[in-house]
Amino acid sequence: EVQVVESGGGLVQAGGSLNLSCTASGFTFRANAIGWFRQAPGKEREAVSCIRRNDGSAYYADSVKGRFAISSDSAKNAVHLQMNSLKPEDTAVYYCAVGQYFFTSWSNVRWYAYWGQGTQVTVSS
Repeated sequence: EVQVVESGGGLVQAGGSLNLSCTASGFTFRANAIGWFRQAPGKEREAVSCIRRNDGSAYYADSVKGRFAISSDSAKNAVHLQMNSLKPEDTAVYYCAVGQYFFTSWSNVRWYAYWGQGTQVTVSS
């Protein structure tokens, strides 16, 4: 059974940090793209970051560049999103998404077939 599970969300003050984790299991293929997306109330889901597993290349939305860092732990089949200098506008449900292939248009949700249930991140001002 395929499972994608996020953890690490919570409530933090502006300027603080959180580390999100995503573990994926049950896949019959090697997933080459692991992405993080977020969705705030009343807004569309937006891409945050993606890592290409075969070479570790990392990609970020402009809104989080320089503040967020994505990394992969192959031994644990996990991907982490370190979020620093958090702002109230980062408040959202954060989702981990898994795709078999990596595409340069990584921010498009259509490339990800498997999604987690999401973890809430709330940044207070």
